[in-house]
Amino acid sequence: MIQAIGLTSDPRKDLPPAVDDVSFEARAGRVTALLGGPGAGKTTVLRLMLELQRGRGVTYFRGRPLHRIAHPSREVGVLLGDVPGHPARTVRGHLRMLCAAAGVPARRADEVLEVVGLVSLRDERLSTLSRGMDRRLGLACALLTDPHTLVLDDPTSGLSTREKRWMHGMLRAHVAHGGTVLLTTPDPKEAARTADQVVTLERGRVVADQEAADFARTRLRPRVAVRTPHAPRLATLLTKEARATHRSVEVVRESGNRLSVYGSTCADVGETAFRNGIPVHQLADEVGDMGPRASATADRFADEARADVAPQRKAAVSRPEGSREQAATRARSGGPTRTTDAGTATSSATESATSSTASTPVRKRRQRSVTAPGTEARTPQARSGDRQRTEPEAEASDTTLRRRAADAPSAELDALPELPPPISVRPAPSPLRPLRYELRRAAGVGTGFVTCGAVLLVSAVTAVLLARVGHTPRPRLMAGWPQQLPLPPAALGAGLLGALAFGDEFRHPALAADRGTVPRRLGLLAAKLLVTTATALLLAVLTLGCDIEMLYLVYGRELAEVPSDWLSLTASWFGLMVGCAWAGVLAAGLFRSTTAGLAAVVAVPVAVVPVVQKIVEGPSVRTAAGFPLRIRELLLNQWPFGGERYVEAAARLIAQPVGGALTLSLAALLGAFFFTTLRGKVR
Repeated sequence: MIQAIGLTSDPRKDLPPAVDDVSFEARAGRVTALLGGPGAGKTTVLRLMLELQRGRGVTYFRGRPLHRIAHPSREVGVLLGDVPGHPARTVRGHLRMLCAAAGVPARRADEVLEVVGLVSLRDERLSTLSRGMDRRLGLACALLTDPHTLVLDDPTSGLSTREKRWMHGMLRAHVAHGGTVLLTTPDPKEAARTADQVVTLERGRVVADQEAADFARTRLRPRVAVRTPHAPRLATLLTKEARATHRSVEVVRESGNRLSVYGSTCADVGETAFRNGIPVHQLADEVGDMGPRASATADRFADEARADVAPQRKAAVSRPEGSREQAATRARSGGPTRTTDAGTATSSATESATSSTASTPVRKRRQRSVTAPGTEARTPQARSGDRQRTEPEAEASDTTLRRRAADAPSAELDALPELPPPISVRPAPSPLRPLRYELRRAAGVGTGFVTCGAVLLVSAVTAVLLARVGHTPRPRLMAGWPQQLPLPPAALGAGLLGALAFGDEFRHPALAADRGTVPRRLGLLAAKLLVTTATALLLAVLTLGCDIEMLYLVYGRELAEVPSDWLSLTASWFGLMVGCAWAGVLAAGLFRSTTAGLAAVVAVPVAVVPVVQKIVEGPSVRTAAGFPLRIRELLLNQWPFGGERYVEAAARLIAQPVGGALTLSLAALLGAFFFTTLRGKVR
């Protein structure tokens, strides 16, 4: 069950908030639709519910806000817009990456792909998928962790009629097993046909919260919209006059002193208000919720929507073993259990029409069905602020529903699509889950491999050219590092790989709606630093090996000999590579951009090193003469077994201009990253 209370977005410049005090409930075992046109605030409501956007209000998912759920992705499955995966990643690779992030077995990806019908496309790139296949993949991502609640933003946008029917069948199968579905749609006909409850939004406010049958019977027909401070009195007068003149007029009380009058005209309503001295602030003809339409089209539209409500409620699903296990699991976890075939709660008129005209198999299945607590059908009289129906109108509506239900084709009564089998997820150890995710993220696309190959090629060619020109020290020659460049190609490549580690998280935010492992979490930062460290060390070793081998092949053994002080040189080389990689990771995570991460790496020798040199070489009263000697004496006294050599090598590395500047940059970036992370947690 979802309970949204007082959702309000932050105000914009000289504009009211996009969402203002939105409150509603989406019960388990039902499909709830947020209906509204462009700019009504549907997507903003979902982002506020998922805590992806700042604002006021709170949303409870089965009694708990999202930030207090240990594993949010296992409670709520989300589909907002297109699948935000890297376009070069495969379908199966994308799902396996999300499996690692959520802590579910990797085989779950294949199970979900089979259910959504993407097994034949599992090796296709995300950039090659059509709109329909992208929607199927989005649903697969939402179902990956077997969540109780699905939150979908316009899941049928751009789909064909057949694909829409399949999508609605999957959602109906989910709620038939006790789940909750909340979706948005701009199409009132689709909302009336597929949802059990319709919440209508207009300019960021809730203007109606109705059962689907009531919505189809009222808000899809032409009406007269009236706003008056004496709405109850005017409604009573209109109803009395309709009964006196034997006219079929229905008056529905809306929020904000608004009335919707069906079966009348503006002239009749205005004359009634004038005769009784009732001030009217608004009096207008309306057709539907999405703007004016022709009356004939609206009448046909309403009839089709009302006729489609009943068959959709009767679709059945049968899952002998998995459904019972899933229902038992949800019952133990505190969620409602539902094994009914109807899967919805409609008005009393719809229920009576369906039960009186359904075929014998359907009637038998209904006798075995069990309604979940809290999902009982509510009659129009049980709702607060209900409309006042005249008897001729009620009889006409019931007759239409009976006729449509009797003529419904038998294909509508077939079994719903199968859902993935239920899973029992055991929480993975905290260090392993982000690390497994980062490994699959880095290895799932070829960008890292291409970068490493380009770095090795450029470094080897540079080393050969420097040896031909001469006047280059052997350590720089083996690293392919010209004296004119502030950093060698290998260090720039390590910085680029580090920047990509966080840059892809913000460019293709596959984890944005998950919140189980978001880019700002320190566990994921540690995993990225560990993976980039291993990658930088491997790239450093390969660069030295390739350069030495190329120098040996071209010029012989003379230039390929290892220097005598190879230990300190190797430590300096490894420190430079790892430092550049870490600077790329931290800067990209801080500034949310790959370009910013690479720019921070280049800025260390270009901007920071000159500043450090000026500070060190500037005039001062006292100098640190003899500091290295005193440090060496201290290390000899305090570090037995030869450990002072390694500490001395690290001190020499930091004492170098590039090393010192890199150390200062890393300290500043790490401090800024922790500061922004803690500030985000406090907010």
